[in-house]
Amino acid sequence: MNDDFHPGRRRLLKMFGLGATATTATILQADPVLAATLGYDEKTGVSPASYRAPKGLAQNTAAKQTALDWISANEDAIKKLSDEVWQHAELSLREWKSSLAHAKLLKDNGFTIEWGSAGFPTAFVATYGTEGPVLGFNAEYDALPGLSQKKGVGTHDPLVYNYDAYGPTYGAGHGDAHNTLGAGGTAAAIAVAQAIRANGLKARVKLFGSAGEEQLVGKAYAVKEGVYDGLDAFLDWHPFNITVPFWNTTSALISATFTFLGASGHGGTPLGNKSGLDGALLMATMSEYLREKNVAPSGRFHYAIINGGGAPNVTPDMCSIWFFVREGSPARAQVLYDKIVECGKAAAQASQTRLVHKFHAATWNLLANKAGAELLNDNMRQIGAPKFADADHALAKSIQKSLGKPEVGMPTELTPLAPPAAAYTGGLATDTADISWQAPTAVLLSAAYPPGIPNHNWGVTATAATNIGHQALLSAARYLAAAAVDLIEQPEQLDAMKQEFKDRTEGVAWASMIPDGNQPPLYEPPAEFLKATGQSWPPKGVTWPVPPVVSTEQLGTTGPNLPPVT
Repeated sequence: MNDDFHPGRRRLLKMFGLGATATTATILQADPVLAATLGYDEKTGVSPASYRAPKGLAQNTAAKQTALDWISANEDAIKKLSDEVWQHAELSLREWKSSLAHAKLLKDNGFTIEWGSAGFPTAFVATYGTEGPVLGFNAEYDALPGLSQKKGVGTHDPLVYNYDAYGPTYGAGHGDAHNTLGAGGTAAAIAVAQAIRANGLKARVKLFGSAGEEQLVGKAYAVKEGVYDGLDAFLDWHPFNITVPFWNTTSALISATFTFLGASGHGGTPLGNKSGLDGALLMATMSEYLREKNVAPSGRFHYAIINGGGAPNVTPDMCSIWFFVREGSPARAQVLYDKIVECGKAAAQASQTRLVHKFHAATWNLLANKAGAELLNDNMRQIGAPKFADADHALAKSIQKSLGKPEVGMPTELTPLAPPAAAYTGGLATDTADISWQAPTAVLLSAAYPPGIPNHNWGVTATAATNIGHQALLSAARYLAAAAVDLIEQPEQLDAMKQEFKDRTEGVAWASMIPDGNQPPLYEPPAEFLKATGQSWPPKGVTWPVPPVVSTEQLGTTGPNLPPVT
């Protein structure tokens, strides 16, 4: 094959440390997982320069119209669910009210609910139907810390501002628009169930309510426990700043905290104190020196200090630093993570503190599916892009102006489907990725916030409960439902997704990155939540309360007593 088949191929070879004469087989041998995602498209002759998305895959049928009509007839209920979850703004693994709101709408529309997937209280599986292919949908509903923002306001104006004389903070907010994600996925699942019932189709629908996606936790543990077994296909979406099927990969990710334990004392007499904060800061500093020579273009790591002390005159005897480590495949993420761990060990030694290292979660990179993306694309083309009003464009421009981005408003067209670049240069991660290695997975993005604005920003929170967010989630629901009906009524489309999945995963054995016996991060639910969901606490196999992490370190030496200076 000509080396100029795609200019990204040369970048891919360089990333792997291979010469220009290397073949796809060589890449496969170097990293089978990344080769299955990116190398597969090259191997099958997909050229970004000549690719044209096929048409005629999506069919207009009575069943599909039933699904689309249900979404149109129930827009108010769907938007109400999204706005209610936006108002709750519950953090990861504590989505008590938000999960209940989703489950209620599903139950009211004929789904059975099973709570507590993989031991997570706010996770559930909603099921409709008893025979036929099993199609999965996704709902997430967790918010992010510090991203509170008033809806529809184009300048930074937190809805919840927590006053503190020394360190004010903002409340939580849906800066990733998961309120729209959950409502859109739920609406799509219900719409497909309506089509099955009204048109005598044979298929089963499962909506997976997922806990703690922002921390890449819920699905990773649930897949390991077999919660997603038996799916014929999985359909998902995510809010974004354009509308397009997602035919690409993501980063694999490892999440862990490093807690440094020392001995507290007075900041004015520091000699002999042992600072946990020193340990965390030393680890951060050491890890920064990895970036130049030890991190590939596809690698990322970033961190947050969790408990850095309450006052300058108290040497903190405990401090934790939380790392996310990202790379293009599990093996590559592990290599980078191991380097981070060594920084933690060295920081503990240098600060004379004790290190407690806790592995929290990990997920693979996403396995794309060309056939699924093309089916979504054809349905999206037929249904059309989200329709935004003049007021939506004005709000978008106001946010763009506030954040120093071009004032272009919201996108009015679909972004054309295009193959991924041959080289992966890093980026976002999702725990949907682990599902994508169990069943063929089709993913799309729908514009829920303005172009130029990144997710995890207050600008996203500002639009997520407005007509912008509503149009994004309603469009996503229609796209997903329409494609799902095609998969039911056109078995050859489902077979194509399955065959591609089989071909891509040949020679790759998925295994969870989470060590056996690792207890996930959990919070004890309120009694009223347990009663409402019929759960007991703690879940099977969970140690509760979690053994405390306590500093038992001795103070350090202050040196020999010296005679007074005269």
